[in-house]
Amino acid sequence: MLVFAKVVELRSFAAAARQLQLTTSAVSRSVGRLEAHWGVRLLHRTTRALSLTELGAEVYAGCAQLVHTARDVHAMAGQYQGTPRGTVRLTAPTVFGEIWLTARLPGLRLRWPEVEVVVALSDHMVDLAQHGLDLAIRIARPEHLPPHLAARTLCTVRYIPVASPRFLAGLGAALEHPRALAQVPCITLGYGDFGSRLRWQRVPATEGGEVADVSVPVPLAVASSTAILALALQHQGVGLVADFAADAALRSGALVPVLPGWQLAGGYAARGAYALYMPSRHLPLKVRALIDHLADAPGPAQGAGITAA
Repeated sequence: MLVFAKVVELRSFAAAARQLQLTTSAVSRSVGRLEAHWGVRLLHRTTRALSLTELGAEVYAGCAQLVHTARDVHAMAGQYQGTPRGTVRLTAPTVFGEIWLTARLPGLRLRWPEVEVVVALSDHMVDLAQHGLDLAIRIARPEHLPPHLAARTLCTVRYIPVASPRFLAGLGAALEHPRALAQVPCITLGYGDFGSRLRWQRVPATEGGEVADVSVPVPLAVASSTAILALALQHQGVGLVADFAADAALRSGALVPVLPGWQLAGGYAARGAYALYMPSRHLPLKVRALIDHLADAPGPAQGAGITAA
């Protein structure tokens, strides 16, 4: 059953054999014995691809849970070994993973060299058990977190307006109030709550403080902070991006903050970056070590990497 789960996870007998350190024929025979035992077909096999039968999909869900149960048993014993070791498989949003997460992995390797990390970058929430993952990193508001998963806060993600000095110089007037953006091209994320009507609050935000709602022109909307930064660097407008993505460009001076006396609220309000994992009395030591490292790693204000805000 564990071999079958690995074949489905990797979509390949050969890949499963390499990871399990078996021969491809041994993996094929193992799955064949499982099908023979139940007298059913679990996989459709062609020379180019594998796909699950309807029953195979149901069986796989149970096998994947079995894998996690086995990992829990190993973790329970591993708590007494004192040294995190083994492979942690996780998923993270693409841009957050490319910038924030990768900036912190070298420190993990220095601290816990026996922990190996396999990262799948995806902007879609996936089923941890079904995909054989130990944890998922997601940016969300607390009320939108999956109720069946445990969560640990890693950092706060804020969305900030940035632009190139050349673009701002071309406006002919300083941007001192959000209302000035009503005639200024803005580049937004363009999905979910990230629309063209922006709510602003004075900094620091206080009860009864000034709030401004402004509809801005959006000639370009791109669902990626790195793409928005690239357009802002080409002087295309004021980009609304995640702070961790903009940090390097701000520190170099290639981009500058817009309306520093204000902060975005409403659809662009700050969110948390969370490590999500299956609740367990015995969280594997390697997973706990990774989560602790990510939650405690210093941001660049203390001298390393990318701003964690």
